[in-house]
Amino acid sequence: MTSTDTSRNHLRIATEEAWAPPEIIALYRRHLSDKTIADIGFSSLMGYFLSSPHPQPQAVVARLQDAAERRLSDMDATGIDHQVLALTSPGTQVLDAAEGTSIARLANDRLAEITRSHPSRFSGLAAVSYEDVDAAVVELRRAVSELGLKGLILNDHIRGAYIDAPRFAPLLAALEELDVPLYLHPNTPPDSMIGPYFEAGLDGAVHGFGASAGLHLLRIITSGVLDRHPRLRVVVGHLGEGLPFWLHRIDHMHAKQVASGRYDAIKPLAQPPSAYFSSQIWLTTSGMPWGPAIMFTREVIGADRVMYAMDYPYQFDGAEVDAQEALPISDDEKADFFERTARKVFALDF
Repeated sequence: MTSTDTSRNHLRIATEEAWAPPEIIALYRRHLSDKTIADIGFSSLMGYFLSSPHPQPQAVVARLQDAAERRLSDMDATGIDHQVLALTSPGTQVLDAAEGTSIARLANDRLAEITRSHPSRFSGLAAVSYEDVDAAVVELRRAVSELGLKGLILNDHIRGAYIDAPRFAPLLAALEELDVPLYLHPNTPPDSMIGPYFEAGLDGAVHGFGASAGLHLLRIITSGVLDRHPRLRVVVGHLGEGLPFWLHRIDHMHAKQVASGRYDAIKPLAQPPSAYFSSQIWLTTSGMPWGPAIMFTREVIGADRVMYAMDYPYQFDGAEVDAQEALPISDDEKADFFERTARKVFALDF
């Protein structure tokens, strides 16, 4: 591992870094053993990480549960000054309301302890159970106002439902009121979508994650969520799950769909879909340390909308930090990319 150069004029804040309390890992293991979660993606993904005899997934699971000596050592080795921690996918979103609410409260309390113990090294995003929206609003308020957490993690679909559904509007309104962002993170596609991905071995991060989360983000935009909630901030990893490359075509075809009246769900928006990427959406580079893609995304949505992330511990490589430190941008732009944009979006105060 490298990336420990201290001559730089900025901190490195990694903004999509996974964490899990041991209790949720144990709960996932029990559900896998008892076959009590009927979700193909959960069985595939968590079955691999929690049952594989190979050392790589075992190391990931060990690192997920650590927010002390091992994680700090890894951060130091790769030159990461601060991590924004969030409950790993699928989080609460394969659980019923009772289990999800209980584990979210536990995770939020634990994250608050971690951030209090190491305020210069860690911040955290809240978790909620989306199955009970009223309880989710209460827990979000507690996590932000009392515990000091900096946003809300949404691990893609909610047992096949999406955040643009009207029942989630009170939660989105609470995010606006609290002035904290929603972080849309991938998960395996829902059962209604996963079949062709699963049979080809593509249901995970290789493509299924991005396809599913990209669909979710596009639904948020085209459903008018961002018009109805104009102060809502959305953060998305993996350079926007491929959507920046499609923005011209999305704008063109969305306008045609609106004019045709073909779909009741496609309504006029206050601005073209692409414009929301430069007004209410921020992207991180988690898992996408490729210079050409980063530079393209900065060009099409604005350099101030793109910030650094590692995707620890799933993608943990000091060479990727070096590659982003070597981007052909000025030192001042690097300070925005690695530090200042994250401070602004998540209201980091360390």
